[in-house]
Amino acid sequence: MKPDVLLMGQFFEPKQRELEERYRVHRYWEAADKAALLASLAERCEVIVTTGGRGVENEVMQALPQLRLVSCFAVGVDAVDVEWARARNIAVTNTPEVLTEDVADMALALLLATIRRIPYGDRFVREGQWLKGSMALTSSLQGKRVGILGLGRIGSAIAQRCLGFNTVLGYSDPFPKADVGYEYFADPVELATWADVLIAACPGGPATKGLVSRAVLTALGPQGVFVNIARGSVVDEPALTELLGSGALGRAGLDVFADEPRVPSALLALENVVLQPHQASATVPTRTAMGQIVLDNVAAYFAGKPLITQV
Repeated sequence: MKPDVLLMGQFFEPKQRELEERYRVHRYWEAADKAALLASLAERCEVIVTTGGRGVENEVMQALPQLRLVSCFAVGVDAVDVEWARARNIAVTNTPEVLTEDVADMALALLLATIRRIPYGDRFVREGQWLKGSMALTSSLQGKRVGILGLGRIGSAIAQRCLGFNTVLGYSDPFPKADVGYEYFADPVELATWADVLIAACPGGPATKGLVSRAVLTALGPQGVFVNIARGSVVDEPALTELLGSGALGRAGLDVFADEPRVPSALLALENVVLQPHQASATVPTRTAMGQIVLDNVAAYFAGKPLITQV
Protein backbone atom coordinates (compact mmCIF):
# COMPACT_ATOMS: atom_id res chain seq x y z
CA MET A 1 0.00 0.00 0.00
CA LYS A 2 1.20 3.53 -0.78
CA PRO A 3 2.31 5.60 2.22
CA ASP A 4 -0.19 8.12 3.57
CA VAL A 5 0.41 11.86 3.17
CA LEU A 6 -1.80 14.59 4.59
CA LEU A 7 -2.03 17.57 2.22
CA MET A 8 -3.14 20.74 3.99
CA GLY A 9 -3.97 22.79 0.89
CA GLN A 10 -3.48 22.96 -2.86
CA PHE A 11 -0.09 23.80 -4.35
CA PHE A 12 1.40 23.85 -7.87
CA GLU A 13 -0.98 21.54 -9.72
CA PRO A 14 1.47 19.47 -11.84
CA LYS A 15 3.61 18.67 -8.79
CA GLN A 16 0.56 18.05 -6.62
CA ARG A 17 -0.58 15.55 -9.23
CA GLU A 18 2.80 13.79 -8.99
CA LEU A 19 2.47 13.67 -5.22
CA GLU A 20 -0.97 12.10 -5.53
CA GLU A 21 0.32 9.53 -8.01
CA ARG A 22 3.11 8.40 -5.69
CA TYR A 23 1.30 8.42 -2.34
CA ARG A 24 -2.09 8.00 -0.79
CA VAL A 25 -2.85 11.71 -0.37
CA HIS A 26 -5.61 12.94 1.93
CA ARG A 27 -6.88 16.45 1.15
CA TYR A 28 -7.35 18.09 4.52
CA TRP A 29 -9.06 21.22 3.18
CA GLU A 30 -11.78 19.15 1.50
CA ALA A 31 -12.58 16.95 4.51
CA ALA A 32 -16.11 17.52 5.81
CA ASP A 33 -15.10 16.09 9.20
CA LYS A 34 -11.48 17.05 9.72
CA ALA A 35 -11.28 15.54 13.20
CA ALA A 36 -12.47 12.20 11.84
CA LEU A 37 -9.89 12.35 9.05
CA LEU A 38 -7.10 12.98 11.53
CA ALA A 39 -8.33 10.18 13.77
CA SER A 40 -8.32 7.77 10.82
CA LEU A 41 -4.69 8.71 10.04
CA ALA A 42 -3.41 8.87 13.59
CA GLU A 43 -1.55 5.57 13.60
CA ARG A 44 -0.14 5.62 10.09
CA CYS A 45 0.44 9.15 8.68
CA GLU A 46 4.08 10.20 8.94
CA VAL A 47 4.17 13.12 6.46
CA ILE A 48 2.32 16.40 6.01
CA VAL A 49 2.72 18.57 2.91
CA THR A 50 1.66 22.21 3.16
CA THR A 51 2.29 25.67 1.74
CA GLY A 52 3.92 28.71 3.27
CA GLY A 53 0.63 30.56 3.46
CA ARG A 54 -1.38 27.65 4.85
CA GLY A 55 1.14 26.14 7.23
CA VAL A 56 -0.14 23.62 9.76
CA GLU A 57 -1.57 24.04 13.25
CA ASN A 58 0.11 22.41 16.24
CA GLU A 59 -3.19 20.69 16.98
CA VAL A 60 -3.09 18.94 13.61
CA MET A 61 0.47 17.78 14.14
CA GLN A 62 -0.37 16.62 17.67
CA ALA A 63 -3.27 14.54 16.32
CA LEU A 64 -0.80 12.49 14.28
CA PRO A 65 1.56 10.78 16.75
CA GLN A 66 3.46 9.03 13.93
CA LEU A 67 4.19 12.33 12.15
CA ARG A 68 7.88 12.82 11.35
CA LEU A 69 7.98 15.32 8.45
CA VAL A 70 6.28 18.56 7.43
CA SER A 71 7.35 19.41 3.87
CA CYS A 72 6.55 23.04 3.13
CA PHE A 73 6.07 24.46 -0.37
CA ALA A 74 7.73 27.83 0.42
CA VAL A 75 10.99 29.31 1.61
CA GLY A 76 9.27 30.87 4.64
CA VAL A 77 7.99 28.50 7.31
CA ASP A 78 6.53 31.11 9.67
CA ALA A 79 3.12 29.38 9.48
CA VAL A 80 4.66 26.25 11.02
CA ASP A 81 5.78 26.18 14.65
CA VAL A 82 9.21 24.79 13.85
CA GLU A 83 10.47 24.72 17.43
CA TRP A 84 7.33 22.91 18.62
CA ALA A 85 7.76 20.37 15.83
CA ARG A 86 11.48 19.91 16.46
CA ALA A 87 10.86 19.23 20.14
CA ARG A 88 8.60 16.34 19.07
CA ASN A 89 11.06 14.88 16.54
CA ILE A 90 9.15 16.26 13.55
CA ALA A 91 11.41 17.61 10.80
CA VAL A 92 10.38 20.63 8.75
CA THR A 93 11.66 21.27 5.23
CA ASN A 94 11.26 24.24 2.89
CA THR A 95 12.14 25.22 -0.69
CA PRO A 96 15.00 27.75 -0.49
CA GLU A 97 17.18 29.30 -3.21
CA VAL A 98 15.08 28.29 -6.21
CA LEU A 99 12.73 31.27 -5.80
CA THR A 100 15.36 33.91 -5.00
CA GLU A 101 15.74 35.37 -8.47
CA ASP A 102 12.04 35.63 -9.30
CA VAL A 103 11.21 37.21 -5.94
CA ALA A 104 14.01 39.73 -6.40
CA ASP A 105 12.71 40.47 -9.90
CA MET A 106 9.26 41.17 -8.46
CA ALA A 107 10.72 43.55 -5.90
CA LEU A 108 12.32 45.58 -8.68
CA ALA A 109 9.21 45.36 -10.84
CA LEU A 110 7.08 46.71 -8.00
CA LEU A 111 9.63 49.41 -7.23
CA LEU A 112 9.76 50.62 -10.85
CA ALA A 113 5.99 50.34 -11.28
CA THR A 114 5.49 52.40 -8.13
CA ILE A 115 8.07 55.11 -8.79
CA ARG A 116 7.29 55.47 -12.51
CA ARG A 117 3.51 54.98 -11.99
CA ILE A 118 3.35 52.29 -14.66
CA PRO A 119 -0.14 50.94 -13.81
CA TYR A 120 -1.51 54.49 -13.85
CA GLY A 121 0.20 55.16 -17.19
CA ASP A 122 -1.42 52.04 -18.65
CA ARG A 123 -4.85 53.26 -17.57
CA PHE A 124 -4.03 56.77 -18.82
CA VAL A 125 -3.52 55.43 -22.35
CA ARG A 126 -6.44 52.97 -22.32
CA GLU A 127 -8.91 55.56 -21.06
CA GLY A 128 -7.99 58.09 -23.74
CA GLN A 129 -6.48 60.59 -21.34
CA TRP A 130 -3.34 60.95 -23.48
CA LEU A 131 -5.47 62.50 -26.21
CA LYS A 132 -6.25 65.34 -23.81
CA GLY A 133 -2.68 66.01 -22.73
CA SER A 134 0.49 64.51 -21.32
CA MET A 135 0.63 62.45 -18.16
CA ALA A 136 2.24 64.18 -15.18
CA LEU A 137 5.96 63.60 -14.63
CA THR A 138 7.02 60.87 -12.23
CA SER A 139 10.01 60.37 -9.96
CA SER A 140 13.15 58.42 -10.92
CA LEU A 141 14.98 55.50 -9.34
CA GLN A 142 18.37 56.84 -10.46
CA GLY A 143 20.59 57.86 -7.56
CA LYS A 144 18.06 56.92 -4.89
CA ARG A 145 19.12 55.61 -1.49
CA VAL A 146 17.62 52.12 -1.18
CA GLY A 147 17.34 50.50 2.23
CA ILE A 148 16.85 46.74 2.36
CA LEU A 149 15.33 45.25 5.48
CA GLY A 150 16.79 41.74 5.62
CA LEU A 151 19.93 41.02 3.62
CA GLY A 152 19.58 37.27 3.19
CA ARG A 153 19.54 35.48 -0.18
CA ILE A 154 16.59 37.47 -1.52
CA GLY A 155 17.69 40.79 -0.03
CA SER A 156 21.17 40.34 -1.52
CA ALA A 157 19.69 39.55 -4.95
CA ILE A 158 17.54 42.69 -4.72
CA ALA A 159 20.62 44.72 -3.83
CA GLN A 160 22.49 43.45 -6.90
CA ARG A 161 19.62 44.53 -9.13
CA CYS A 162 19.41 47.95 -7.51
CA LEU A 163 23.08 48.61 -8.26
CA GLY A 164 22.19 48.57 -11.95
CA PHE A 165 20.06 51.67 -11.37
CA ASN A 166 22.92 53.68 -9.84
CA THR A 167 21.41 53.54 -6.39
CA VAL A 168 23.16 53.83 -3.03
CA LEU A 169 22.48 50.85 -0.78
CA GLY A 170 21.97 50.42 2.94
CA TYR A 171 20.54 47.56 4.96
CA SER A 172 19.29 46.48 8.36
CA ASP A 173 19.72 42.97 9.71
CA PRO A 174 20.15 41.49 13.20
CA PHE A 175 23.92 41.67 12.67
CA PRO A 176 26.16 43.34 10.05
CA LYS A 177 27.42 41.14 7.22
CA ALA A 178 31.20 40.78 7.25
CA ASP A 179 31.56 40.66 3.47
CA VAL A 180 29.12 43.45 2.54
CA GLY A 181 30.13 47.03 1.74
CA TYR A 182 26.66 48.58 1.97
CA GLU A 183 25.98 50.89 4.91
CA TYR A 184 24.62 49.04 7.93
CA PHE A 185 21.86 50.30 10.22
CA ALA A 186 21.04 48.33 13.36
CA ASP A 187 17.75 50.21 13.81
CA PRO A 188 15.10 50.01 11.04
CA VAL A 189 13.98 53.56 11.93
CA GLU A 190 17.49 54.83 11.23
CA LEU A 191 17.53 52.92 7.94
CA ALA A 192 14.18 54.43 6.93
CA THR A 193 15.33 57.93 7.93
CA TRP A 194 18.35 57.55 5.64
CA ALA A 195 16.54 55.88 2.74
CA ASP A 196 14.41 57.13 -0.13
CA VAL A 197 13.16 53.59 -0.72
CA LEU A 198 12.64 50.82 1.83
CA ILE A 199 12.26 47.22 0.67
CA ALA A 200 11.15 44.54 3.14
CA ALA A 201 12.89 41.23 2.36
CA CYS A 202 13.05 39.74 5.85
CA PRO A 203 11.50 36.45 7.00
CA GLY A 204 8.03 36.41 8.52
CA GLY A 205 7.14 35.06 11.93
CA PRO A 206 6.98 36.38 15.50
CA ALA A 207 10.50 37.83 15.44
CA THR A 208 9.67 40.27 12.63
CA LYS A 209 5.98 40.92 13.32
CA GLY A 210 5.35 44.66 12.95
CA LEU A 211 9.04 45.36 12.28
CA VAL A 212 8.01 47.98 9.71
CA SER A 213 6.23 50.04 12.32
CA ARG A 214 4.47 53.39 12.19
CA ALA A 215 7.75 54.95 13.30
CA VAL A 216 9.63 53.31 10.42
CA LEU A 217 7.06 54.39 7.84
CA THR A 218 6.89 57.92 9.24
CA ALA A 219 10.68 58.15 9.05
CA LEU A 220 10.55 57.13 5.39
CA GLY A 221 8.43 60.21 4.83
CA PRO A 222 6.12 61.83 2.26
CA GLN A 223 8.56 61.28 -0.61
CA GLY A 224 9.44 57.75 0.50
CA VAL A 225 8.58 54.50 -1.25
CA PHE A 226 7.92 51.24 0.57
CA VAL A 227 8.03 47.84 -1.18
CA ASN A 228 7.04 44.58 0.53
CA ILE A 229 7.78 41.15 -0.94
CA ALA A 230 8.37 39.58 2.49
CA ARG A 231 5.23 38.86 4.53
CA GLY A 232 2.22 41.00 5.36
CA SER A 233 2.94 40.41 9.04
CA VAL A 234 6.19 42.39 8.97
CA VAL A 235 4.39 45.73 8.50
CA ASP A 236 1.84 47.61 10.60
CA GLU A 237 -0.79 47.50 7.85
CA PRO A 238 -3.29 49.92 9.44
CA ALA A 239 -0.50 52.48 9.92
CA LEU A 240 0.72 51.89 6.34
CA THR A 241 -2.78 52.47 4.96
CA GLU A 242 -3.32 55.58 7.06
CA LEU A 243 0.03 57.17 6.19
CA LEU A 244 -0.37 56.47 2.47
CA GLY A 245 -3.84 57.99 2.58
CA SER A 246 -2.73 61.14 4.40
CA GLY A 247 0.38 61.66 2.28
CA ALA A 248 2.74 61.14 5.23
CA LEU A 249 4.17 58.23 3.19
CA GLY A 250 4.68 58.71 -0.52
CA ARG A 251 4.05 55.43 -2.31
CA ALA A 252 4.03 51.66 -1.83
CA GLY A 253 4.32 48.50 -3.90
CA LEU A 254 2.83 45.52 -2.10
CA ASP A 255 2.84 41.82 -2.98
CA VAL A 256 1.85 40.56 0.48
CA PHE A 257 -0.82 41.45 3.03
CA ALA A 258 -1.75 40.69 6.63
CA ASP A 259 -4.91 38.68 5.87
CA GLU A 260 -4.50 37.32 2.35
CA PRO A 261 -6.40 37.28 0.07
CA ARG A 262 -8.40 39.98 1.87
CA VAL A 263 -6.91 43.43 1.23
CA PRO A 264 -8.20 46.44 3.18
CA SER A 265 -10.69 48.43 1.12
CA ALA A 266 -8.87 51.63 2.11
CA LEU A 267 -5.72 50.32 0.38
CA LEU A 268 -7.69 49.38 -2.73
CA ALA A 269 -8.94 52.96 -3.02
CA LEU A 270 -5.48 54.56 -3.06
CA GLU A 271 -3.81 55.72 -6.29
CA ASN A 272 -0.33 55.79 -4.75
CA VAL A 273 -0.19 52.02 -4.23
CA VAL A 274 0.66 49.21 -6.68
CA LEU A 275 -0.81 45.86 -5.62
CA GLN A 276 -0.01 42.25 -6.52
CA PRO A 277 -1.72 39.02 -5.31
CA HIS A 278 1.35 37.44 -3.66
CA GLN A 279 2.92 36.62 -7.01
CA ALA A 280 6.63 37.10 -6.39
CA SER A 281 7.59 33.44 -6.83
CA ALA A 282 4.64 32.67 -9.11
CA THR A 283 6.40 31.67 -12.30
CA VAL A 284 6.17 28.24 -13.89
CA PRO A 285 9.93 27.50 -13.62
CA THR A 286 10.12 28.53 -9.97
CA ARG A 287 6.95 26.77 -8.86
CA THR A 288 8.11 23.64 -10.71
CA ALA A 289 11.44 23.74 -8.88
CA MET A 290 9.73 24.36 -5.53
CA GLY A 291 7.36 21.46 -6.09
CA GLN A 292 10.24 19.17 -7.00
CA ILE A 293 12.01 19.98 -3.74
CA VAL A 294 8.82 19.10 -1.84
CA LEU A 295 8.64 15.77 -3.67
CA ASP A 296 12.35 15.11 -3.15
CA ASN A 297 12.10 15.70 0.58
CA VAL A 298 9.10 13.39 0.91
CA ALA A 299 10.84 10.72 -1.19
CA ALA A 300 14.02 11.06 0.87
CA TYR A 301 12.08 10.58 4.09
CA PHE A 302 10.31 7.43 2.95
CA ALA A 303 13.61 6.05 1.58
CA GLY A 304 15.34 6.64 4.91
CA LYS A 305 17.77 9.14 3.34
CA PRO A 306 18.85 12.58 4.60
CA LEU A 307 16.32 15.33 3.93
CA ILE A 308 17.26 17.76 1.18
CA THR A 309 16.39 21.11 2.80
CA GLN A 310 15.67 20.61 6.49
CA VAL A 311 15.07 23.87 8.34
